[in-house]
Amino acid sequence: MTNIRAFDGKQPVIAPDAWIDETAVVIGDVRLGAGASLWPGVIARGDINYIRIGERTNIQDGSVLHVTHDSRFAPGGFPLVVGPDVTVGHRVVLHGCEVGQHCLVGMGAVVMDGARVEPYVVIGAGTLVPGGKVLESGHLYMGSPARRIRALSQREREYLEYSSLNYVRLAERYRSGSARPGPRIAGLPGVEDQRAPRP
Repeated sequence: MTNIRAFDGKQPVIAPDAWIDETAVVIGDVRLGAGASLWPGVIARGDINYIRIGERTNIQDGSVLHVTHDSRFAPGGFPLVVGPDVTVGHRVVLHGCEVGQHCLVGMGAVVMDGARVEPYVVIGAGTLVPGGKVLESGHLYMGSPARRIRALSQREREYLEYSSLNYVRLAERYRSGSARPGPRIAGLPGVEDQRAPRP
């Protein structure tokens, strides 16, 4: 099995300059925009609805992206749509929601079915965004459940624009091979030695 694979006849569509770590898993109806990146341990499972990830968006280590199927309990289901220039921190769960451009989703946050995050929003680490909730543009949200804390400063808004571009540059370094193991240092084991089974 490959880490990028079809499901039910639907194959992931990956922009040529997107970066997907070899430990990330992408399944089914998933589209990844130009300059976007999926980092180690990410799971994007577009099996029962679709996932769209915008240009230059980064999904960081251990995050889970999933969807909800069409049923009488959820007519039409809930796809997952993440806009361009979004930074999604480590171990985030995005499930059947919509995240607008230039947002930052903090580490360990959970955003549930039908929630809508407008552009230029910061979601604090560990925040729970309940299903159907709308997070209004230009604010910081924190808590479980999420509540509006305050308006973003101009500097914070500028950081949201910087963050996604910084990850585009980092992904380019990985693509170019600069993240590969360096030369051996005398007296220290190489990577392959460290991975060898111990007796």
